[in-house]
Amino acid sequence: MKTITILILTLLIPAASFETCKAASKRPNILFIIADDQSPFDFKFYNTRSVMNAPVLEKMASEGMVIDGAYQMGSWVGGVCTASRHMIMTGRTLWHVPDKSGRIMNPHVNNSKMVPPNLIKYTLPAVFNKAGYDTMRTCKNGNSYEAANKLFEVRRDGTRRGGTDEGGSAWHAEQVLDYLDDRESTKDTDPFFIYFGFSHPHDVRDGKPDLLAKYGAVNHNNKEAFPPANAKQPPLPVNYLPKHPFDNSHMNVRDEVAVKGVWGRRDELTIRNEIGRQFACSENIDIQIGRVLKKLEAMGEIDNTYIIYTADHGMAIGRHGLQGKQNLYDHTWRIPFIVKGPGVKAGARAKGNIFLLDVLSAACDLAGIKAPATSEGISFKPVIEGKKSAVRDTLYGVYCGGGRPGSRCVKKGDWKLIKYEVEKTGMKHTQLFNLKDNPQEFMKEHHVSAVKALTGAEPGPEQINLATHPKYSNKLKEMESVLLSEMRRHDDPYRFWNQPDDGLPVPTFREKVKNKRQNRPKKNK
Repeated sequence: MKTITILILTLLIPAASFETCKAASKRPNILFIIADDQSPFDFKFYNTRSVMNAPVLEKMASEGMVIDGAYQMGSWVGGVCTASRHMIMTGRTLWHVPDKSGRIMNPHVNNSKMVPPNLIKYTLPAVFNKAGYDTMRTCKNGNSYEAANKLFEVRRDGTRRGGTDEGGSAWHAEQVLDYLDDRESTKDTDPFFIYFGFSHPHDVRDGKPDLLAKYGAVNHNNKEAFPPANAKQPPLPVNYLPKHPFDNSHMNVRDEVAVKGVWGRRDELTIRNEIGRQFACSENIDIQIGRVLKKLEAMGEIDNTYIIYTADHGMAIGRHGLQGKQNLYDHTWRIPFIVKGPGVKAGARAKGNIFLLDVLSAACDLAGIKAPATSEGISFKPVIEGKKSAVRDTLYGVYCGGGRPGSRCVKKGDWKLIKYEVEKTGMKHTQLFNLKDNPQEFMKEHHVSAVKALTGAEPGPEQINLATHPKYSNKLKEMESVLLSEMRRHDDPYRFWNQPDDGLPVPTFREKVKNKRQNRPKKNK
């Protein structure tokens, strides 16, 4: 009898072990969610002053990890989305990614050592397709790496910025839900990578009527009048200014002067209404994410899915007297970033010091896939596992979509340097901030009594630009050196007035996409 019992147990143990191994070997799904034009400071888990309602993402933040130091590296074009999304797809740094066909905004774009000619084979969808993942994408049209977008097995793109379910964010959610329904009906058990992108809260920020009413906002269409005041509107940002104090190298770009509902204005009525519209669009995104997460839960997939939420870049909307995304202040350079999934500790926060371009390497790491050799990103899996607090010490940022060389920033520790130069106008400017003491990047203009009366802020005496403060001359020199080092390390083709030229050739660029029809021979009449 004892022998029989032992035999039965011996037979059962391998079976149980097999089932355990099988469960453990099941590869995780990845749901990558990206909004269009969204500052981290819109959310309560980054900014306690915010009044935006986002219960789904707030719950996700409490059940996963919030990364405080997440950044988009920048852009060589006014449409910051383009460079940002190219970096996501390739895992490469700013000066090492392609641009739209026919346009040369990155002077290195035709240099095969900087931009590999076969890069398309090593983009995010290509890598996950090869690894046996089912890949699906929904996002806006344009401003992205089209050659890579085509590689998703299921692609349902469309720009949806309307104030209805049919013409707004719900459309993108429907594409994901339809895809999940198809998987369910066909009993598809392959792991999936879903690129779930939204066209909002990018302007034109037409929100749904009920959500607009919640934030006291209107879809303002009359250029000759101001939007009405409403007590429900969100307050002005604490670092609001009625005007940026100097030419930041691109003051006339579309986002700054031509956005419908704003038209270059920075008055209180306009900015508070526009923030209300922004929040209405963002809350709708939150609702749509909730629908998809509910579906994953019903399918039994939620516990085996890494969910990443972020944005392609931040947005000013009145902060520092700016409206758009063509700047390197933290409200625009930084991005929201939440990760929830297997092994991620609930309620965790980490510095991170990650870039969007790290997503490819990290996603591969989470999925047990070898990242392509072309990727220059760093996997932040050790961060979300709680093994590391950050993946890099120094962060480098770029904006040169307008006058060149434009603007650059570098952050190391608590200190941040921003430099500006436009060769055509002769504009030169330097900013130095201690972000620990001055997280809002206040300048002397924020100390003006009329501004303080509007924002309720009371900046301290050293909450200013410290670049000309004698006390910090050594820190300025140190940060200037760090910036030059980062520019060299990232193959930045430009130099500022007080930097060595390093023997670099004069960069050439072509802003307009070449018209394919213009070189065709004219037909005889």
